[in-house]
Amino acid sequence: MNEVAPLEAPPAATQIRLLVADDQTLFRRALVELLERSPRLKVVDQVGDGRMAVKRALELQPDVVVMDIRMPGIDGVEATKLILAERPATRILILTAFETDRHVLQALQAGASAYVLKDSEPDAVISGILAVHAGQRVVTGAAANRVVDMLTNSGPTRAYYDNLTPREIEILTLLASGLANKQIAHRIKISDKTVRNHISNIYEKVKVVDRSQAVLYAVRKGLVEL
Repeated sequence: MNEVAPLEAPPAATQIRLLVADDQTLFRRALVELLERSPRLKVVDQVGDGRMAVKRALELQPDVVVMDIRMPGIDGVEATKLILAERPATRILILTAFETDRHVLQALQAGASAYVLKDSEPDAVISGILAVHAGQRVVTGAAANRVVDMLTNSGPTRAYYDNLTPREIEILTLLASGLANKQIAHRIKISDKTVRNHISNIYEKVKVVDRSQAVLYAVRKGLVEL
């Protein structure tokens, strides 16, 4: 009987180099162990906070960073922005337990290529890494799909947000997060007057008259958490 030769891992040069960033030590180590079972993947380092994620990503230049949202120092969204500002070719896969519209929207706007929930099947995480490395976008969960639809001006999603545009939803999210008009203008690089005009349109569309009512609306729609 002919014997089947065991499959060999591809040469290191062809493996996808990963950096894993998550502040939960047990989860991070288990994730690294899982990922390294795939011959296609190689974890070059693992870190427990956002600042170290940025530092090591710039030093090691991994192909993909697997990033949690909430971490000490700076969160995964801010770390994503800082990494991509220096190395735009890096792919960021957000792996988190949070699936509110706000988190998904912020991650995608920061430049993340994927948003995957921690309760996904292990194969889904590996498939997500392979997909983003190939230049694709990956999202999981109902909130993620809704936000992606929103970013592409999907009709059903626009109806869910009372026909708010993606820019208006972004401003509403920042407003409900406690930012003043000037802070919003600085954050998204538009004028104070333009922010005021957007807020006026938001109030009219969602039928509110002040910020407190706008915040309640944002909470109901899952854009922010109290």
